[in-house]
Amino acid sequence: MKEINLRITDKIAWLLTKPKRVKIAVGGRGSTKSIGVGDIMLMFADQGERICCSREFQNSIDDSVHEGLKQEIDRLGADGFTVMRDEIRSHSGGNIFYKGLARNITSLKSLAGVKRLWIEEGESVSDSSLRVLTPSIRSSASSNEAGEEPPEIWITMNRGSSNDAISKKYLKRAEKSLKSTGYYEDDLMMIVDVNWRDNPWFPPELEQERSDDFNNLSRAEYDHIWEGDYNDSVDRAIIKPEWFDACIDAHIKLGIPARGAKVLAHDPSDEGNDNKGFAYRHGIVVEAADDMDYGDVNEGMDWALEKCDEYRPDIFIWDGDGLGISLRRQASQALEETKTDMVIFKGSKSPEDPDKPYDGGFKKENKDNQDVFRNRRAQYYIRLRDRIYKTYQMVMRKDLHDKDDLISFSSSIEKMGLLRSELCRIPTKPNNTGMIQILSKVEMAKLDIDSPNMGDSVMMLMVIPKSKEADQWTKPNVVHADRSASRYQKTKQRRY
Repeated sequence: MKEINLRITDKIAWLLTKPKRVKIAVGGRGSTKSIGVGDIMLMFADQGERICCSREFQNSIDDSVHEGLKQEIDRLGADGFTVMRDEIRSHSGGNIFYKGLARNITSLKSLAGVKRLWIEEGESVSDSSLRVLTPSIRSSASSNEAGEEPPEIWITMNRGSSNDAISKKYLKRAEKSLKSTGYYEDDLMMIVDVNWRDNPWFPPELEQERSDDFNNLSRAEYDHIWEGDYNDSVDRAIIKPEWFDACIDAHIKLGIPARGAKVLAHDPSDEGNDNKGFAYRHGIVVEAADDMDYGDVNEGMDWALEKCDEYRPDIFIWDGDGLGISLRRQASQALEETKTDMVIFKGSKSPEDPDKPYDGGFKKENKDNQDVFRNRRAQYYIRLRDRIYKTYQMVMRKDLHDKDDLISFSSSIEKMGLLRSELCRIPTKPNNTGMIQILSKVEMAKLDIDSPNMGDSVMMLMVIPKSKEADQWTKPNVVHADRSASRYQKTKQRRY
């Protein structure tokens, strides 16, 4: 093929850097993922490879990517191809053909000589098709003897539901990395999250359409179409995406400097699928948030205490329910020579200031805290929600609120996308009392909602500095009064 203008974005090109069994480009409208992968398939066909293009439903050649590839050949002015009615042949001996999956899945078994299988609209692939598909594309005996790379499965898709077959099999494990960096890689696969921002050829007519959708669709609809988010809303979520977005750099938009108490929060966990979380705020500005996906509970606390060395907070708060209760001595020793106060947060406890009227930051309740909130975790999350909503009102609607009741997320937070996803998927739990209760992490996991490690850390930042209370505040090297000496010794022996 002569030198031509392939439309392959940098992110899509990353998929070419090494061989992998599965390669996925996922994202929203205007990302050129289909054009880019189509150009790559033409390039490989021009090098003599046999390529199968498929999708779940293909009743005729009109349902395939054939017409799109034909248009690309015309745009590129590529003269090394012969376009037939239902096939594209390269003068080098390669060819591109098409098959549907849903009604012809058995015909894919043992596709001899196929080097690449490209699945378009991967969000539509069923579990049954996927079970037959993946073992069907395999190397021949002669290819193995020749030491050739095994065939690759390429998938282009928008996110549909998080329960779609490809989402469950491939994307779920990658989502945190994709939200954080846009890339994911393991021994099996490479995935890129690619959207309109990654498209250097994004045309003005699409920008006009995108801008109109941004202003007129719900944020959930917009994010699904243009930002490539899943199309599954979380029932009873307490924070809307558009509220969160208004809070990004709100302190800059509103001209409010970061001043006041410095608070650092840590959400601990042990080894496993649940990450550790950390967040830091100065006044109304959440300046940092991150998560850690390795190590045990003590290594996680060491990580958080290193953050304390970096930020020198007035308050260090961590979740003391479950594993976190064992971390007090570790924190006390590390903070002994500092002026940082420690707070052990227990979300399962009764609300703070139970007899104080809830101020109704979101809506007027005319009730005391003890009548509004089931526990302290719900109280803190609603306190966060109220701050986010007031900021949204002030930034977007020019409503007036006390500036100390607002919140701002610094755009310097690298994992902003992941933090946004976590906080906008926090649901309430119905109960017979009518009080506000937040789903537990275990309950959220059953609904395929990822553990909100950074989200919980930001929630704990809602601690209100006040005079130290015996049931909440501790000083370094001071043990709670209700812990007996013998119980303390047992804890010491287990820890060391």
